[in-house]
Amino acid sequence: MNTLHDHILVVDDDPEIRHLLKAFLEKNGYQVSTAAEGNAMWRALEQAHIDLIVLDLMLPGTDGMELCRTLRAGSRIPVIMLTARGDEMDRILGLEMGADDYLAKPFSARELMARIKVVLRRVREIPSDPLADAPEKLAFSGWTLDTRTQYLTSPDGVVVPLSSAEYRLLQVLLTHPNRALTRDQLLDLTQGRDAGPFDRSIDVLIGRLRKRLGDEAKQPELIKTVRGRGYLLASKVSLAR
Repeated sequence: MNTLHDHILVVDDDPEIRHLLKAFLEKNGYQVSTAAEGNAMWRALEQAHIDLIVLDLMLPGTDGMELCRTLRAGSRIPVIMLTARGDEMDRILGLEMGADDYLAKPFSARELMARIKVVLRRVREIPSDPLADAPEKLAFSGWTLDTRTQYLTSPDGVVVPLSSAEYRLLQVLLTHPNRALTRDQLLDLTQGRDAGPFDRSIDVLIGRLRKRLGDEAKQPELIKTVRGRGYLLASKVSLAR
């Protein structure tokens, strides 16, 4: 039973899915609001504090992809994207727009609840997290990451917004500088799960993080690709004042 009474917003144009998820999640201790399309989603966000959004990709009017992109411009509320079964491109695009996780339809309500718990746990950095004792500010190559506010500041003093997934990945890289980490290791450290044979979520997040850091994709200087291994943060990391 969930004891935090987290408020989940389910955005799906299928009334049966909305009803079933609301009933199941409320039975398990969550507070649940629902919306059938984008305008209703924005109204729900204005009216209440939302801890996590379950967002369907295919919506009337503005689709879930665009809604996620707009949300990410000013909010770090975690998003679990619901996508069509087997459509890898939709999952990749969802991650690129800032989703924290994805789930293919059809799915079980129990699996969704498990994903919700994992994403909320990651966002809140619970004490059992091996990175929870990280220093408050980390400096690297002129950049600064504040682990309290999750703000990334550029060498020019500009604050760069990060989604919770991007922040988590950067934190892992900063606590393992100049060390090649495999995709499996990065997935385990950032998302608490193993990589499937076609799981490209880490590659997508690396690409997004490189853009945030202004790291050239073809010849990156900060986050390097190590062939046959994974990725490496090529920078000295120190405590920032």
